[in-house]
Amino acid sequence: MIAKPKKINKKEMKEDSLVTGYYKSREFYEEYQKHIFITLGAIAVIVVAIGLYVNRMETQNAEAAVAIAKVLPLYEQGSYVEAADGREGTDILGFKKIADEYGGTDQGEIARVYAANSLYYSGKYDEALEYYKDYSGDDPLFVATSIAGEAAITEMNNNNEKAGSLYEKAARVTQENPMNAYYYLHAAINYRKAGETEKAAKLYKLLKDEYKTAQETREAEKYLAGLE
Repeated sequence: MIAKPKKINKKEMKEDSLVTGYYKSREFYEEYQKHIFITLGAIAVIVVAIGLYVNRMETQNAEAAVAIAKVLPLYEQGSYVEAADGREGTDILGFKKIADEYGGTDQGEIARVYAANSLYYSGKYDEALEYYKDYSGDDPLFVATSIAGEAAITEMNNNNEKAGSLYEKAARVTQENPMNAYYYLHAAINYRKAGETEKAAKLYKLLKDEYKTAQETREAEKYLAGLE
């Protein structure tokens, strides 16, 4: 004889659901714990890798800063070839080598702009252009310098419209740059040479309105007379 099924009240049903849920969760955990541990292990590896990367970048940044301090006096003395290439037989690395070895660090990217400037002043314009264009730092003054350097070489190649655009772009990177009046003046001059007189006049007006006492504004009167 089959026994009659026992009626289950609501409390027992709830308890039964909890028990069932517990065992299902336990079964899931036991089945997938290997995958869970692998995932957690992977996260731990990523965290450690990030930490090692940050430490490595900090170390490289410090090394680049020391290297820059050693070569900077050559740049300031006008020894641009040695500043770019280094001094043979010494521990003075050139800005090119510092940029190539420590590129991606803040100081390595600063060295890249100094390398570009040194090459420019040495008359190696094509090589300088590559270093200007390869700058990937985020310091506003060096961003502006790299763009202006590209503008100067573009101007030398008689591409005046592009040079004007680059000079203007350099001037608009940050308002805190003391070179902005210079950049705006040369942007205007190049625009005028390219026949873009409206753009030139606009920048001439900007110089007179925002840089009243700047030497570049007085020079603009000579270069851009009759545009207004």
